Amino acid sequence: MSNNKYSETYDAIVIGTGISGGWAAKELCEGGLKTLVLERGRMVKHIEDYPTMNMDPWDFKHREKQHPNATKNQHKQSRLWGGNLTKPATKHWFVDDVKHPYNEVKEYLWMRGYHVGGRSIMWGKQSYRLSDLDFEANKKDGHGVDWPVRYKDIAPWYDKVEAYIGVSGENLGLPQLPDQKLEPPMELNCVEENLKESIKNNFEDGRLLTIGRAAHITSTKPHEGRSKCQFRNRCMRGCPFGGYFSSNSCTLPAAERTGNMTLRPHSIAYEIVYDDTLKKATGVKIIDAETKEKFEFKAEIIFCCASAIASTAILMQSKSDRFPNGLGNDSGELGHNLMDHHYAVGASAEVDGFNDKYYKGRRPNGFYIPRFRNLGDTKTKKDFIRGYGYQGGASRTNWQHAVSELSFGKELKEKILKPGPWRIGMSGFGECLPYHENKISLNYNKPDEWGLPTIDFDAEIKDNEIKMREDMRDQAVAMLKAAGYKNVKGHLGKAIPGACIHEMGTARMGHDPKTSVLNKYNQVHTCKNVYVTDGAFMTSSACQNPSLTYMAFTARAANHAIKEFNKNKNS
Repeated sequence: MSNNKYSETYDAIVIGTGISGGWAAKELCEGGLKTLVLERGRMVKHIEDYPTMNMDPWDFKHREKQHPNATKNQHKQSRLWGGNLTKPATKHWFVDDVKHPYNEVKEYLWMRGYHVGGRSIMWGKQSYRLSDLDFEANKKDGHGVDWPVRYKDIAPWYDKVEAYIGVSGENLGLPQLPDQKLEPPMELNCVEENLKESIKNNFEDGRLLTIGRAAHITSTKPHEGRSKCQFRNRCMRGCPFGGYFSSNSCTLPAAERTGNMTLRPHSIAYEIVYDDTLKKATGVKIIDAETKEKFEFKAEIIFCCASAIASTAILMQSKSDRFPNGLGNDSGELGHNLMDHHYAVGASAEVDGFNDKYYKGRRPNGFYIPRFRNLGDTKTKKDFIRGYGYQGGASRTNWQHAVSELSFGKELKEKILKPGPWRIGMSGFGECLPYHENKISLNYNKPDEWGLPTIDFDAEIKDNEIKMREDMRDQAVAMLKAAGYKNVKGHLGKAIPGACIHEMGTARMGHDPKTSVLNKYNQVHTCKNVYVTDGAFMTSSACQNPSLTYMAFTARAANHAIKEFNKNKNS
């Protein structure tokens, strides 16, 4: 096989360059392994490939207003967040839905970014640990299978990841939200402080409000090649300061510095090759996205970090005599137990007073209300299981409140120069149970332009989540009303799986190869030189944003792989 600058054989192959792929690359390369990192999308270099990072509103044609036809090829990517993801400042990060189709047996929103760095460029940066309340939940209430790990197994790896990437926030000493290695917290504004005090004084079930824990540098601690957050709130465009964590600014440069990384963009991995004689995987087959040539690269270790959906699709396509239903799929669980958090539920209000106060900068973070339901005591127990948290914020509405056909002249000019009234809102993020029937499957009748099967999504929320959502709305309303705010409005929107962009499950961890795909080190039970460390491994979803957990498990798995590699090399 001739493949220009790429050799045929490596110590390790990492599929994907996003949040987990970057960490796998960093750890494996720093461990001395010659590592090929595959990315199906284009190259993105930190800073030089962030085209809109410094653009102001007036630098965009029509102030970022756009004709509906501008997103006709992103008809699914533009369905989320009122189309804000596919505005001119960020639309280049999101895929062309015509070129990269998928199929909805039931409605599903699959947000994707095909480029080096993946969604680590566009993520929300909220970074919370899971606790033993989460790791023990399946075993205690009988849903799904038991996690093969507990908090103590992952805590040191949370420590390592947080110290390296920089996470700002406030520790609270809560058992359901473990303390973290945090940099100084960002500040709540005056209205958020007011709500915090009101919640403390009006509720007796332990609920509280804090600033979000976000992967933004706020200290003077050195982070190689990165500097403090500048409060521009243009994160999703790509940060030239490296103020927030992304693979592009942080882990991939660290891997590059070792001299052990070979990065290959435009490489669509579609099969992991299994050798029945050796009883292990021997490499990865790819299609060059530009030339459509096929190549095979060999390695001793393979890390699947392509995203929960994409990694599982690769495993499902990796069929052999030993694994006729997909690599590692003896349990039949591959593709099942698809989860996401459910949201689009909460409340908003107007706030009187505080008209003499404002805030400085554009804080790229909001407040957080940790889970306060079903914590193991009668006071927090409800008629649903598991729980939820809230994210939200308060701000002064902008000058647009002054614009109407009847406003003109001196009065309009005066209003434009004054900030508008305060508003506050919060949205709940709820846990979804690991239902076996929520699944993805391969559709060979509708191949993509590379001849690969597209993905069918068949998932929905069920009664437990529906009951939870009603409480999520009602408690948001109760907290805003207790604070004395006016025009409090609860909202209970449609819960569309995928909309939270926290897709998880489909190749879950577990104790038993008969009921799970991966073991406690993220290895495929029946093919232990293949590791899966993106969202696919999640055995339950908890209600916290999951990316920090992906990073911690990836670091742990990579260090396990390095030890196994060295052991085998020296034996």
